[in-house]
Amino acid sequence: MNGYAFVLIKMTDTQNSQNHLEALLKQRILLLDGAMGTMIQSYKLGEQDFRGERFAEHACDLKGNNDLITITQPHIIREIHTAFLEAGADIIETNTFNSTGVALADYQLEQLVYELNKEGAELAKQLAVEFSEKTPEKPRFVAGVLGPTNRTASISPDVNNPGFRNINYQELVDTYSEAIRGLVDGGADILLVETVFDTLNAKACLFAIAQYFDTQSMSLPIMISGTITDASGRTLTGQTTEAFWNSIRHAQPIAIGLNCALGAKQLRQYIEELSTIADTYISIHPNAGLPNEFGEYDETPEYMAEILKDFADNGFLNIVGGCCGTTPEHLRSICEAVSKCPPRKLPSFKPCCKLSGLEPLNITSEGNFLNVGERTNVAGSPRFLRLVKEGKLELVGGKTTTKSKSDTPEE
Repeated sequence: MNGYAFVLIKMTDTQNSQNHLEALLKQRILLLDGAMGTMIQSYKLGEQDFRGERFAEHACDLKGNNDLITITQPHIIREIHTAFLEAGADIIETNTFNSTGVALADYQLEQLVYELNKEGAELAKQLAVEFSEKTPEKPRFVAGVLGPTNRTASISPDVNNPGFRNINYQELVDTYSEAIRGLVDGGADILLVETVFDTLNAKACLFAIAQYFDTQSMSLPIMISGTITDASGRTLTGQTTEAFWNSIRHAQPIAIGLNCALGAKQLRQYIEELSTIADTYISIHPNAGLPNEFGEYDETPEYMAEILKDFADNGFLNIVGGCCGTTPEHLRSICEAVSKCPPRKLPSFKPCCKLSGLEPLNITSEGNFLNVGERTNVAGSPRFLRLVKEGKLELVGGKTTTKSKSDTPEE
């Protein structure tokens, strides 16, 4: 058996991969790579570059479909992955941010979901294996990226019809399931649910992951990264950082973090908060600042590295990288800045019930009596009061088989 085959088998053994990753996270801060999208944009590709030979006659424009470059210009993706690996990345992300049927529908390419995810993972995996062979003491991992899609299950796209949705939960589960299958078949070591602006979308993705793991009798480490969209400190769908964590902690991710939308400086208070409430590893990959009037990112590698070193010095981080506008030069500076900083140690908490809406609700033994739900208030529902008086508790909150006329006014 040659060396390549040995390393590939070793790195694709899911239990060994997870154990190895966790062991490294206890030893040092790991480096995630930088931006894929803005790196692709730096190549100034035209319509024909995106099409390649295979899609030369495709019915609609393809320029801007960065994920398609994995198939039509794979050497570019290889160059980008290689540059980040050489800069010090321990984990590289697949070029699959928009490789879901929902997002690909904009380009009439829904049929490519599995292929793009599998090819994206295979390309990254090959390079991760090559670099791991060169430096066995620094193994590289592949994070299979599952982006948020270009639709939201929680917000109406029509301001005149707040109840309207252009996607539903099951549709999201279906498209994510196909993407997950491709990433796993391509050799991803980690599944990264990132840039979460709608927690319901993320929960559909996490359900699809759990369902796939169950049917395939396997598992991979899961990373989740949310997006705080502005100075309000909330996701686009209104959740605070802690509420977001409470909403997705059931998935037992190996790491929870924040990325995109803001620069590192603007994310400081939120990543600090997350580091104090999450009993798992913490990741951050912020933008290189906010985009300027030309849509470009101005933060220098040195400036960004200085801010992130402060995060590391204060014990906030286990995984750090970059999002929009970050280059291999940014990652190299970050690597140098945090290389001697110890990783954040996992805190331990007493078990308690943690719930969330837009705000968190943590029910602890130190709390007082908690009244749950206005519909269980006898002063607020005549029908509820009558059922309690009559001792028909089995009907409380349930469905009755018959309904008398006297019930109607009480609804």
